[in-house]
Amino acid sequence: MRRTQSPQKSPELTSHFNLKHVNFYPAIAISLGAIPGAIGRYYLTLLFARWFGTQFPFGTFCINITGAMLMGFFVAYFLDRGIGSPELRLFFAVGFLGSYTTFSTYALETSVLVKSGNHTIALLYWLGSAAVGYLGLEFGSFLARKLT
Repeated sequence: MRRTQSPQKSPELTSHFNLKHVNFYPAIAISLGAIPGAIGRYYLTLLFARWFGTQFPFGTFCINITGAMLMGFFVAYFLDRGIGSPELRLFFAVGFLGSYTTFSTYALETSVLVKSGNHTIALLYWLGSAAVGYLGLEFGSFLARKLT
């Protein structure tokens, strides 16, 4: 019986990905942060749809702006000062905010507005999210710096 050799493993892969030494804490932190972020996003979207209707995606608009503001605050307050463990940073920035703010939804909703003929609303939504999101990020950073 002829023995076949196992395929050669890439040195880059074996040095960076060794299951015997994988630290699962980052993945757990991200996962635990994603749960409240996704749930918060879902219920805020429903709430805004109930309050304002669905002609304009107010829920996603608000979520994108508040998410940008929270990211600005987080970076300015925690990361600039080196506060918190790497897992805490992953929990909030990647897990919570990654599931709370999804600009893929922003792109999809812009596309839906354009395809439905609401070009003016689509343009306002598209530009407004970026511009007001930037302002939210700067405002969050400003607030964090005021706490020192």
